[in-house]
Amino acid sequence: MAFPTETVYGLGGDARERAAIDRIFIAKGRPADHPLIVHIASAALLEDWATDIPNAALRLADAFWPGPLTMILRRNAKVLDAVTGGQDTIGLRVPSHPVAQALLRAFGDGIAAPSANRFGHVSPTTAAHVLAELSDSVDLILDGGACEVGIESTIVDLSSRHPRILRPGHLGRDAVETVLGVGLDDDVGDAPRVSGALASHYAPRTPVRLLETSSLERLWREESKVRRIGVIALETRDDRGVDWRGLSADPTAYAKALYAQLRALDERKLDLILIELPPPTRVWEAVRDRLTRAAGRG
Repeated sequence: MAFPTETVYGLGGDARERAAIDRIFIAKGRPADHPLIVHIASAALLEDWATDIPNAALRLADAFWPGPLTMILRRNAKVLDAVTGGQDTIGLRVPSHPVAQALLRAFGDGIAAPSANRFGHVSPTTAAHVLAELSDSVDLILDGGACEVGIESTIVDLSSRHPRILRPGHLGRDAVETVLGVGLDDDVGDAPRVSGALASHYAPRTPVRLLETSSLERLWREESKVRRIGVIALETRDDRGVDWRGLSADPTAYAKALYAQLRALDERKLDLILIELPPPTRVWEAVRDRLTRAAGRG
């Protein structure tokens, strides 16, 4: 079934059942070596899935669970290879959405749940998005309204000596470093494979081009003369020749609206989507990551 979390809607199946895992991969068209994140009801279930759990993981769980944090830990022997993509690590998360919490507590075990969309496409933030993309590939959709965060969880790798962020998210780098009391390692060359780390991901079917603010004015005027374009920018404009979407200059509000706006523009079957890049600062790190990957096909 598809169900809401505070980040995006997930496509869930019993993480102990190989047939359920296989159905997730088929529904999404997901490569078999791409690991899944297992959602659990609370940190009390960590040892059911992970082993050699470091104190750092317990501190992060105490500070941020339930919430938009996924931790990469050493898997225990009972975890299916299909869940981890054959790796010796597992991604675990405790979502805060009340519908997700109710589902997990009623189920009583882990639910493997990547985003409820075709692999590589824009993640869904409403039940309508799931229905439009997966249709009869999913047995049931739990409608919990629009997701509060709007982009995927922060992934922190705690399976090696030095903690590191493998996917930025709503939970910022500064907050994680404050709880751990150490800086995060920037070297991710030998890191485990994780969800959403490919160069092209979170992508609409329409080509996307990213622009610095200084180039936006000139290029959208040039492109709109020869192509049907959409624009996502940090200001609102009224231009009859361009489908212009102004998003908030606040990174939290921008992230919440981003995927819905990308999907809306994609439905217009435009020739090109131009997106103004937000500032290269830590508070925009997760948004810039998603934008860069969304443009990976362009």
